[in-house]
Amino acid sequence: MTDTLPTLRLRRGEERRLRSGHLWIYSNEVDTERTPLKGLTPGVEVVVEDYRGKALGRAYANPQSLICARLFSRDPQQGLSGSLLKKRIADAITFRERLFPEHCYRAVFGEADGLPGLVIDRYRDLFVMQSGTAGMEAVQDRVADILVAQHGARVVVAKNESSIRELEGLEAYTRALHGDLPESVSLSENGVEYSAPLAGGQKTGWFFDHRAARRQLIPLAKGARVLDVFAYCGAWGVLAATQGASDVTCLDSSAAALEYVHRNAEANGVGDRVQSLHADAFAGMKELAAAGEKFDIVVLDPPAFIKRRKDAKNGLAGYHAINELAVRLVAPGGILVSASCSMHLPAAQLLDVVRASARHIDRFAQVFAQAGQAEDHPVHPAIPETAYLKSWFARILPSL
Repeated sequence: MTDTLPTLRLRRGEERRLRSGHLWIYSNEVDTERTPLKGLTPGVEVVVEDYRGKALGRAYANPQSLICARLFSRDPQQGLSGSLLKKRIADAITFRERLFPEHCYRAVFGEADGLPGLVIDRYRDLFVMQSGTAGMEAVQDRVADILVAQHGARVVVAKNESSIRELEGLEAYTRALHGDLPESVSLSENGVEYSAPLAGGQKTGWFFDHRAARRQLIPLAKGARVLDVFAYCGAWGVLAATQGASDVTCLDSSAAALEYVHRNAEANGVGDRVQSLHADAFAGMKELAAAGEKFDIVVLDPPAFIKRRKDAKNGLAGYHAINELAVRLVAPGGILVSASCSMHLPAAQLLDVVRASARHIDRFAQVFAQAGQAEDHPVHPAIPETAYLKSWFARILPSL
């Protein structure tokens, strides 16, 4: 029933984005005189109406956040019930199982899977979930029960450390919702076995989103000397070594992450060809350049330098600086893989960064491949924020 639920009535014209398929409602789009936001409990379900009072669907709300509500159903009668959660999760996982039968993937990708604010990564029978909103925080125990009952979860962990939770007024924590909290996760990706830290690791422990881009590295690696910058646990570098790279250097500022690099290299029988450099990326690359080092492949996979629009100017300067350092380290005719996970940096702008970085030191970047996020990170076409990852592959040649 909807007659007992609070309503959010939008201002005139503000329903257009929702009607086009978007799921977010911003606080300045709500007619707060007719439907006040302040009295709502964070996470409460609401019926969203246009300015005339016509129902647009069901959402959960949080008056503390700029995104004050997220639509999860176009049916105003449909609550965020156990049956809805069960169906959406089953649909998402069934699709991934067709792609990745080894059961290692992003099982739920928020809005793109009809579960805004919820991310679940699967590591075989270990599931790690992130609730980024008060609405999903309220149902995460039900989600854990579904994963156990319907999808064979032995362990379910809530790794709720994301900075977006601060905007929702939520605390940060990591704890097991079912089973015991493990130190690490293990997974298979592109035929390679990896392990990564869980509680002390980044995100949910691993970055499945670059799987497709890493797949494009496979035919390029044989005989190559490879530098993996921002290596974390060696996803790119260890893969390159298993595909015949002559030697690989993994550069990262985290000593703990580099321990996993060596663990992963040894587990895949390539420990003798993988070395690590513990340093800040900028400092480490300058050190390598000063020593006259050159690599056949340089992979540049930095964290987001532009987390907010207001960071764009400084972040863009950072991308230019680090890409120029990378170009300097590429041997003539070698390959630069330049990636960005900054939602606010379009793919075309990253391409221009690669072009300009090469031109600045009188090189020509011959771009031959592009990659986005992997298939288990589907894009919601009405929500550009879900298409955040981009990579460019370029040969670095003498200036034409």
